[in-house]
Amino acid sequence: MEDAIQKADVLIEALKWIRQFRGKITVIKLGGSVMEDERAMMHLLLDIVFMETVGMRPVLVHGGGAAISRAMAEAGLEPKFVQGRRYTDEATLSIVERVLAGEINENLANRINDLGGRAQPLNFKTTNVLKGERIFLPAENGAPVDLGYVGTVTKVDRATIEHLCHAGIVPVIPSMCVTKEKQKLNVNADTAATAVAQAVEADKLVYLSDVNGVRRDKNDPDTLIHSLSAQEARELIASGAIESGMIPKVEACLETLERGVNKIHIIDGRIRHSLMLEVYTSKGVGTQIVKE
Repeated sequence: MEDAIQKADVLIEALKWIRQFRGKITVIKLGGSVMEDERAMMHLLLDIVFMETVGMRPVLVHGGGAAISRAMAEAGLEPKFVQGRRYTDEATLSIVERVLAGEINENLANRINDLGGRAQPLNFKTTNVLKGERIFLPAENGAPVDLGYVGTVTKVDRATIEHLCHAGIVPVIPSMCVTKEKQKLNVNADTAATAVAQAVEADKLVYLSDVNGVRRDKNDPDTLIHSLSAQEARELIASGAIESGMIPKVEACLETLERGVNKIHIIDGRIRHSLMLEVYTSKGVGTQIVKE
């Protein structure tokens, strides 16, 4: 009986959040080592099915770096990185399209369907929703650095995404775009998720990471900061508490807040049901960044 009462208490705690977020769009960015953990993936996809079932409108944007690297190794191709970004030549682009926009994208949608939800893969064979252009990075001398077939998102097909959400279908979007000239491009998954969240004016953007959020001491998980204002986040960057790879992620969060998204969450996707715990409990399990 005590166990049953505790379960009821959990549902009651979730009730106010379910009511608050009902009908709201949440963009979820999936990538990194989380996708390599089969058990974590099953729980995350179950969480997404739960979110849709209780009236939220989740949108899944994904990468697939590890799977792409494996496919390149099988093809005898060495990955090349420029300023921390994968250089994408024609052979690599072909693998990225096959693995990321094909195999992974369709597998994620199929798994959500198998778990009782409804999902639609949005790729080049079905409906592409990301338009973009090639990007070049600045070198120290100011000259543009070529990344090959790598792009950034300039336009999102908001109508298609919202139509699926209103129909109770989870859009599953790979981090690739196409130019006006019909050239397909590889896109950083964080960048793609940010563009989608801004375009659909999402209530939340959730980054599923392999760290538990923003920490006052990056090496100590117990120093997790559960809630940050935009100003506090800027102060932590200036003080050096937020450093290295977390800086561009937090800066992207701040830019996204300025463009209308209400909350950004950074959570450890390897924690069982981390997505549900972050969204439907008062304390959460990661870091939320809010405007004020």
